[in-house]
Amino acid sequence: MLLRATIILLLLNLSAWRLNSQAIIINGKALDEKGAPAVGANVFIKGSFDGTSTGADGSFYFLAEPEETLLLTVSYLGYQPFEQVLASGEDSIWVEARLQPIASELDMVVITAGAFEASDEKKAVVLRPLDIVTTAGATADIAGALNTLPGTQRVGEEGRLFVRGGDAYEIQTFIDGLQVQSPYGSSVPDLPARGRFSPFLFKETTFATGGFSAEYGQALSSALILETQGLPDESITGVSLMSIGMGLSHTQRWERSSIALSGDYTSLGPYIGLVPQDIDWEKPVVSKGSQMIFRHKPDEDAIFKFQGSAQFSDFALQYPDPNDVSQTLPLSLSNDNYYTNATYRDILGEKWSLRGGLSYAYDREDIQQDFQLSKSEQSVQVKVAANHHFSENTSLTFGGEAIRRRFEENYMEEPTGAFHTLLEDTYAAGFAEAESHFGTKLAGRLGVRAEYSSLLGAGRLSPRLSFAYKAGAFSQVSLAYGHFYQKPQEEQLRFNHNLDFERATHYILNYQYQRDKRLFRVEGYYKTYSSLVRFETKEPWLSENSGDGFSRGVDVFYRDRASIRNGDFWISYSFLDTKREYLDFPEPSTPSFASRHNFSGVYKHWLNGINTSIGFTYSYSSPRPYNNPNVAGFNTGRTAAYQDLSFNASYLTNLFGQFTILYVSVTNLPGFKQSFGYRYSSQPDPQGQFTRSPVEPPAKRFFFVGLFVSIGEQFDN
Repeated sequence: MLLRATIILLLLNLSAWRLNSQAIIINGKALDEKGAPAVGANVFIKGSFDGTSTGADGSFYFLAEPEETLLLTVSYLGYQPFEQVLASGEDSIWVEARLQPIASELDMVVITAGAFEASDEKKAVVLRPLDIVTTAGATADIAGALNTLPGTQRVGEEGRLFVRGGDAYEIQTFIDGLQVQSPYGSSVPDLPARGRFSPFLFKETTFATGGFSAEYGQALSSALILETQGLPDESITGVSLMSIGMGLSHTQRWERSSIALSGDYTSLGPYIGLVPQDIDWEKPVVSKGSQMIFRHKPDEDAIFKFQGSAQFSDFALQYPDPNDVSQTLPLSLSNDNYYTNATYRDILGEKWSLRGGLSYAYDREDIQQDFQLSKSEQSVQVKVAANHHFSENTSLTFGGEAIRRRFEENYMEEPTGAFHTLLEDTYAAGFAEAESHFGTKLAGRLGVRAEYSSLLGAGRLSPRLSFAYKAGAFSQVSLAYGHFYQKPQEEQLRFNHNLDFERATHYILNYQYQRDKRLFRVEGYYKTYSSLVRFETKEPWLSENSGDGFSRGVDVFYRDRASIRNGDFWISYSFLDTKREYLDFPEPSTPSFASRHNFSGVYKHWLNGINTSIGFTYSYSSPRPYNNPNVAGFNTGRTAAYQDLSFNASYLTNLFGQFTILYVSVTNLPGFKQSFGYRYSSQPDPQGQFTRSPVEPPAKRFFFVGLFVSIGEQFDN
């Protein structure tokens, strides 16, 4: 009786309070994304003390004082806050609060179609930055390491990246969001080039083999997106002594700033004296370079980065005469390259972030044989991008960029005469891209890019679309689609300015499974080309955009860091079917850089007892086509299959109390015969035959030994 009387008295008091104050009854339910009750969620009117907690069935009931505006808030661990403005003038309000989970890095779906990531900070990466440095056969070259991933083709005489049937010019490199004008060092045909930038500069690498973000343009096939390091951990001095040169660097760290200065000198002369070459060098490659990197963090949410570099190289050799490749003529090349890049990033409150950058690049190249060729290219780029988070799961990135580019070339040959080319272009682009996570299982990214070239007098609009669905606790499916445009190369524009953008359309489907340091992914793609530059043989001044083509294939990748103690390995396989009709191709054909089958196997092992890491890389590529003018048909010749087994080892120790690494590597350890086809004379001999000479590596193997000492850092066993 006492309990009953107490309840009746309480109800009478509540009724009286409601009559006196016009209190509002607020009730309803809080449910998760699956419709299950959110038990124990906090429900309250924002800015007041009115509220309660949900019961076992997710229901809630409480009284609130009337206000002009009432904002109901539901908070629940692991879920985004739910907020709803309640209608005024009501005595009782029912609310069903549907809660959406916070997309955390631990369990959220990640869009992976067409992208391989190397990072120490992000989830679901394929490689770590250190993997790029320590992959056997790569000789610490970014392109060399990425060539062990599916989607790439080994083109030993080039050294550049070739992706999914795309030519090397179809891959663009970006540093801190800014396009790099000349990412590779200068070389001559059939001698491999090397990347200009050390992988130690970068904390993140995204290798997009297709379907990449609308933020990046002027790349038909692939984007290599590099993010530089932030503030270093400490001040340190580095000394490197190598079989091909030496280097010296110093990094000074203050509380919020740092500066790094470095210089290097490379000469192949002593090395060539020890390792015989199949090239008759008159002056082996000599290269000198310097770099300055400055970092400053005005506060915890902002960082300013500046880097400037200068590189100078030259060499001379006996090189096949284009008219008769059975004979050689002296050829020399000198190159000057300058690159500067300044960027600023800042987080503005809880919702906004801003980044911008400015870069300048200059590259000059002089080549002499029985002709004189001098060409220079310089560019200035400015870019601004902003990001707005509407919620934990939805964001919009938008911005714009402009690039002013100038290309000049002077060519002189007797008795032909002299030719001068001057191309100036202002390229402008704007982009916007929205990304949203619909819970932890579904994510989508929708973007558009608009771009215009003053030289072409044309503009284009590129839609980009990507989705990912989490199929299970450890697996997901992703897809990507998009249009990608690129200006023709200067080699074509020098003859005809009235060309249009070339275009590729990507379709990508990806499946990925990742669990317990094991990763498996398989990706199928189909890529179509249109508006490619095409001209009749020996008539490039009649070029137009009538070329087309396709690439299709399957890429498979597996990495395992768990099955073998202290061991780590990955294997990759690519199947490629591609044909195109472009340049002077008389008919649709597979380009000479495309191999149908590509396989790589990489193994790394840490020998704890002797503080040594060893690695092996085996690579195989099926025969590539080449054109033999002495037989009927086009591109009917086939190279030998490519094979390489490389080895490296790193011994970690202290030298005079300073951390030291002794590094050794050798490519093509078994001495496989590697042939990349033939070069043919431009003119037939008296018998009507075109003489030829083989395209082969300068030597069967390349040996490298380096001693790297970090003064100010010690190694603890």
